[in-house]
Amino acid sequence: MRNKKTHSVTIKKKLSKCRLIFYAHSELQYKYGCQLDSSSEIAEIKCNVPIEVADVEGEFTTDFYCIKTNGEIIVRECVYKDKLLKPLTIKMLDASMNYWLSKGVADWGLVLNED
Repeated sequence: MRNKKTHSVTIKKKLSKCRLIFYAHSELQYKYGCQLDSSSEIAEIKCNVPIEVADVEGEFTTDFYCIKTNGEIIVRECVYKDKLLKPLTIKMLDASMNYWLSKGVADWGLVLNED
């Protein structure tokens, strides 16, 4: 999850399961996007999906919203371990999880770097 106005390194790539060009805003997001694209369980990938977050100023996006081949939806947020316990990160992740739960998405999770 990230603030849309935050400037970061952007990696651009075409993924076969993503209708639009995939814009990764971190190496972690890029690698996970490629992993999703090669998974036989994933039918469609949506990246950087806008969400409405109460109590946090700014416009935010979810890293990955995916539709599995069986029709189930999964949502994943990419987070570096060194940022995981920061108060703003916790607040943003909690807001993302609550947003998607309110939309009926039960499979929400984190993608962490391997350090």
